[in-house]
Amino acid sequence: MPLDREALLLSPWPESLYAYDATWSTLARHARLIAVDLPGFGQSELREDLLSPTAMGDFIVRIADAFGLVRPHVVGPDIGTPAALFAAARHPNRFQTLVVGAGGAAVPLKLGSPLEDWVLDEDLSPYRAMSAKAAVTAAINNINGYEVPDIVREDYLASYAGQRFVAQLPYVRAYPTELPVLGELLPTLDTPVQIIAGRNDAVVPPENAEYLHRHLPDSKLDIIDVGHFAWEEGAEAYADVITRWWEAN
Repeated sequence: MPLDREALLLSPWPESLYAYDATWSTLARHARLIAVDLPGFGQSELREDLLSPTAMGDFIVRIADAFGLVRPHVVGPDIGTPAALFAAARHPNRFQTLVVGAGGAAVPLKLGSPLEDWVLDEDLSPYRAMSAKAAVTAAINNINGYEVPDIVREDYLASYAGQRFVAQLPYVRAYPTELPVLGELLPTLDTPVQIIAGRNDAVVPPENAEYLHRHLPDSKLDIIDVGHFAWEEGAEAYADVITRWWEAN
């Protein structure tokens, strides 16, 4: 394993760092890996002041600093996508490359179900009354072609117990305000970006990935034949795209 290659892996939502269970062994042959649950997600402590892509992007830099990562590769699917892009735009040359995708990015918004409702619904009372276990179980059951291991399933469910799920909603509800700001920054971003999208992603349609590819000056787009949870549904292809990207950069 090349000890000089380091990668910071950011957890997707509503999962946790265990989302990399299916790809970990492959990725670990190519880099020293550090996976984290972003603040408020997974089993990380929730901080309301970090529940926006801009604030989370700055915190990603602090995470890298805390682990002594000089210029790591960053993998940020789902909610990690806008945060990682903000981090790279606001902190030039801090990261070697980014891998993003399956996260909201397009302006105007191009979101599918149920994410669009979570972002735009004016009344949050149904979500406060909703069983977090039911919401996470529904998400897990939509991971096609992948049998979620018991230890992973248990961590996902534990990560969103009680009211944690509804408490996290402000992050994605910041998209209408923050994604236009990100859109203005994308052409200035000097970090190479690999974008991975699921062709059949009904939660975050591939138009988001295509938008990023059009607006980023140094990007590569791979669309694979899976749904939203590409890192699990298409683990082999997902890891292959990432490792080839790392080798090329």
